[in-house]
Amino acid sequence: MKFIFININAGVVNIKVLVVGGGAREHAICDIIKKSNNIDLYSVMSNINPGIEALSKEYLFEKETEIDRIGEYVINKKIDLVLIGPESPLEAGLANKLLSNGVLVCAPTKEAARIETDKEWMRNILKKYNIEGQLQFECFKDIDKAKNYIEDLNGQVVIKPIGLTGGKGVRVSGDHFNTIDEGIDYIDKIINKKIGGKSKVLIEEKAIGEEFTLQAFSDGISIIPLPLVQDHKRLLPGDNGPNTGGMGSYSLSNGLLPFISKSIYEESAAILQKIIESLYQEKCKFIGPIYGQFMLTNEGPKIIEINARFGDPEAMNVLPLLSTDYIDLCNAMLDETLSTKKIKIKKKSTVCKYVVPEGYGTKSMTGEKIMLNIEDIINSGSKLYYASVNKKNDHIYTTSSRSLALVGISNSLSSAEMMCEDGLKFIESEHIYIRHDIGTTELMQMKMDKIKNLNII
Repeated sequence: MKFIFININAGVVNIKVLVVGGGAREHAICDIIKKSNNIDLYSVMSNINPGIEALSKEYLFEKETEIDRIGEYVINKKIDLVLIGPESPLEAGLANKLLSNGVLVCAPTKEAARIETDKEWMRNILKKYNIEGQLQFECFKDIDKAKNYIEDLNGQVVIKPIGLTGGKGVRVSGDHFNTIDEGIDYIDKIINKKIGGKSKVLIEEKAIGEEFTLQAFSDGISIIPLPLVQDHKRLLPGDNGPNTGGMGSYSLSNGLLPFISKSIYEESAAILQKIIESLYQEKCKFIGPIYGQFMLTNEGPKIIEINARFGDPEAMNVLPLLSTDYIDLCNAMLDETLSTKKIKIKKKSTVCKYVVPEGYGTKSMTGEKIMLNIEDIINSGSKLYYASVNKKNDHIYTTSSRSLALVGISNSLSSAEMMCEDGLKFIESEHIYIRHDIGTTELMQMKMDKIKNLNII
């Protein structure tokens, strides 16, 4: 179904678009949508994101998983199109609820989103359709059987809760635990405390290499792959410290990464395409953005995760580069016409760095005021995206999650990184933390040395 712009008395009736989610990813989505003509933007947020608030004609302050309440709001406001940013409302079936009421939704249904929300199901889909890039895996409810499996893999494993954990539930041997007994202790917590919502654990072989992200648009039949991005989940410089939701990311003007060739890019895109085709065969057609988290190994790209949405922070690297009208892209995804669509992407490098509350990754300092000089940030050339902050009396305060994202966009990675750093100078608080090494020459060299030492390139 295509959107129809209705002329009434020689005027234009605006399309009403609703974006669900209040993070920096959703701020980036709202920002690109507002570049389209004749749009009235509405939003649903569980926190008042100042950036989204400023762009929206109206917003609903509500949890993103309250699908009945959101459904009522969509019907009452006569929303034409809904976009869903986070994974939790996808798992709750928000798309299904809205589709049942005849609302256009450019996001996957609950069934299609299982490619992210149920890690066991995802791995079984890869196995069933013989998709390349698989890792050896098994799922367990029994701790003793899990221990035997880890021993069979000589302790070189990755332990994951089956369900959603906000990107913070993964534990990797050698990084997060050093002995089999330490791994078993974590498995015990997953099973007995239902981390991720289920008393079940996924254990995978540990893939050795360097991670990268490939995002794409999908109409359920074909995809349009986007520039590669590398996220940095570790809290501390040099990729050390605990896992987080993501401390920042970068992309290059050629759409690749320093350690990724065009052939590896094409191989990874082919994997995503096969996953979309497999979901179609499973009668859960995938509509909307999708992304694959891959590990480049000496056996080629391996699938670490598949997510049913844009990445955060990876969305902030790619969406600002998009010159094609975003609503037209939504049309193409809904109409199954992506294969005929050519999109325009600016050939620029980007660096995104997150401002997080002190203690993030362990115990965040909440309620701390953050001072921003918006005019100077804009003059620096960097883009500001608000994330999880609370707004009170025209001031913003930290929550337990990430606060702000700044993105530098330039012709080279080094100039994009410097631009991002210039913008960060105008953000002040006694209790914030930034991982400054993201996008630097030193970090890139460290990654290249790692790849070479592993004989991957």
